[in-house]
Amino acid sequence: MPVSHRNGVDIYYEKVGRGPPLVLIHAMPFDHHVWLYQVERFSSRFTTLAMDLRGWGASGKPRDRFSLEEMGHDVTGVLHDAGFDCGAVVMGCSVGSKIALMLACDHPELYRAAVLVGGNSGLQAQFDHRIAAYRAEHAAGRLPAYHLGHLRHGVTAKWADTPTGQYLLGGFVERGAALDPESIVSVFHAVGESDLTPRLSSYGSPTLIVNGEHDNALKGGARTAGLVPQSEHVILPDAGHCCFIEQPAAFNARVARFFTENRLW
Repeated sequence: MPVSHRNGVDIYYEKVGRGPPLVLIHAMPFDHHVWLYQVERFSSRFTTLAMDLRGWGASGKPRDRFSLEEMGHDVTGVLHDAGFDCGAVVMGCSVGSKIALMLACDHPELYRAAVLVGGNSGLQAQFDHRIAAYRAEHAAGRLPAYHLGHLRHGVTAKWADTPTGQYLLGGFVERGAALDPESIVSVFHAVGESDLTPRLSSYGSPTLIVNGEHDNALKGGARTAGLVPQSEHVILPDAGHCCFIEQPAAFNARVARFFTENRLW
């Protein structure tokens, strides 16, 4: 499978389908497999590019401090390595949502629209407990169990306890065997220290903002929707932070409508 080296860090990605690019940026503590239902649905009309962020999945795990902008450069490097230099739609969840919004704001010539799931455009100072826990649980040899608990925080307990939820979350834990807590800490710092608010008033690309009904980032999503001029905010019932893996049919149908209304496919 392809790996982009453009920004000095190995970024693993999977390229599926044909058509204009649809860039998929996952949430922590997941990896690119979290978009399995969107790749299946949209690869008939787009070339889907689902990547692992630095620090996660099969991508490189640098320990030095880095910025959200550098993580954005990783995404653009994948886009260029896949053979595209314009016309992309970028879709992200949580940290992926923040990166997607940053890219759409700063590079409208590359990213013509954005779908933001469970995101927050402002400063985020609530990660200290996660940073301490990842370090402590790794040192104690309990990182897989902690990783599973963090994954469950991204969905509803009702879904996590279904056979499908247990199977999929178990796969993320197995693929997370090589996670490095210090690299994860650098990702948390990059996300928490970034404030996109000053950029939003001049941002004019079509944007769909989606939250699950039980998403702990719902307030942040509503705030972002109020700051982005060309945005629409949708709440999916009976779903959590990663609503697109819990309610794929409803999520995909709403995204397809957004694509149609904005002539994106």
